[in-house]
Amino acid sequence: MRIHVPGDAAALALGADAVAAAVLAEAARRGLDVTLIRNGTRGMIWLEPLVEVEADAGRTGFGPVTPGDVASLFDAGFGAHPLALGRVEDIPYFAGQTRLTFARCGLTDPLSLDDYRAHGGLEGLRAARAMTPAQIVQAVTDSGLRGRGGAGFPTGLKWNTVLGADGPQKYIICNADEGDSGTFADRMLMEGDPFVLIEGMAVAGLAVGASRGYVYIRSEYPHAIKVMQAAVDVMADLLGDFTVAVRVGAGAYVCGEETSLLNSLEGKRGVVRAKPPLPAHEGFLGRPTVVNNVLTLAAVPWILANGAAAYAAQGLGRSRGTVPIQIAGNARYPGLYEAAFGLTLGQIVDDIAGGTATGRPVRAVQVGGPLGAYFPRDKFDTPFGYEDFDGAGGLIGHAGVVIFDDSVDMAAQARFAMEFCAVESCGKCTPCRIGAVRGVETIDRIRAGDSDAIAILTDLCDTMRDGSLCALGGLTPMPVLSALTHFPGDFAGQEAAE
Repeated sequence: MRIHVPGDAAALALGADAVAAAVLAEAARRGLDVTLIRNGTRGMIWLEPLVEVEADAGRTGFGPVTPGDVASLFDAGFGAHPLALGRVEDIPYFAGQTRLTFARCGLTDPLSLDDYRAHGGLEGLRAARAMTPAQIVQAVTDSGLRGRGGAGFPTGLKWNTVLGADGPQKYIICNADEGDSGTFADRMLMEGDPFVLIEGMAVAGLAVGASRGYVYIRSEYPHAIKVMQAAVDVMADLLGDFTVAVRVGAGAYVCGEETSLLNSLEGKRGVVRAKPPLPAHEGFLGRPTVVNNVLTLAAVPWILANGAAAYAAQGLGRSRGTVPIQIAGNARYPGLYEAAFGLTLGQIVDDIAGGTATGRPVRAVQVGGPLGAYFPRDKFDTPFGYEDFDGAGGLIGHAGVVIFDDSVDMAAQARFAMEFCAVESCGKCTPCRIGAVRGVETIDRIRAGDSDAIAILTDLCDTMRDGSLCALGGLTPMPVLSALTHFPGDFAGQEAAE
């Protein structure tokens, strides 16, 4: 009997290790031959720990399982049981997805090359080795793949710039410094399917002529760090002249910005660099460098293996392919949902997430991390696409969706955004370093009943947007102004009322 219990950090936080131990202990007590596999998560967090048992008809799921449930699962022969969910692939939340980047996550043993190959692994790298660098770049360009970690910059354009740059050494840097609230897809993929990220980096190396790669992971991800380091060792002999190393950052939010990350990777203080020069020309150690997010690089093997046209066939407008949507906050069904661009925000919140966990009405949704705009219900018809969200005054960013019910204080949320910027600012530019501090003070004045401070806040936000060198200060006005615009009543004398 083969039983799967996730080793993903979210599942571990919900007791997966104890469940795994109980499975092994119960099997030993009964004298049963059980093989336990610690897979990644399927992304249905409300069902974790999700125990899966292999059967002729497919993997059958049970969840959420506690150690106390394990004996009764064995008694039932892992058949009819109150926790039985049927075939995992038939669970509506899972069955409705278009899984390309996350096709193997939760399905395979993360560190088994045999599993990886059996489910299409290394086919993208094989295809790339039969192509010229220019052909690889063209395939990525034709696919329409854009950066999945922020502004959606065209990946093929970035790669083509590095391909054409001169330098004795070029680098591929994976930005795994996932720091946005409500995001976990990078971590989930690194823990559940690390080989696909390494394969994507190797393809990028072939495309631009880079022989070295680094995965920069925040220190708050100890499980991802451990899995990635092991995966690098397992794959080392399959990458040819391309080498990959894992580096751990100290957890500064600003190091999610590519030039701050490069400074940190070089052992310097994590502060933003003025541009130009771009990292594509002078990046790591002053050499031409590709800096891509985990999800961007992990999408590349599928594109090379299945063709640019197949990837570009998904999505809408200039937003092609699939996007791993991360549902968090006050959600009935929190987790990861990979689908083609084009779902409306309302479909994501009401149909997929199932509304709020509290059962109260949804009041606001923040998309794109702590610097993303707050969308009220009258904007829920906005399609999930880069330009569509830009046009509605928001951003997709890392595709984190955080749901709030009608008990939320939007003025407090706006204050949090400003305070977050004040704490996390690297101090490089004045609008971010000082503007965020003044912003917190100004929001407090508004909440205390000083309506004249509203004009001060809007002017301050304009200054931050226009004068900051990176997204931290430049985007902080977005949540503040969206909260002030859509929920003005929350700002009216809140502190005085309290």
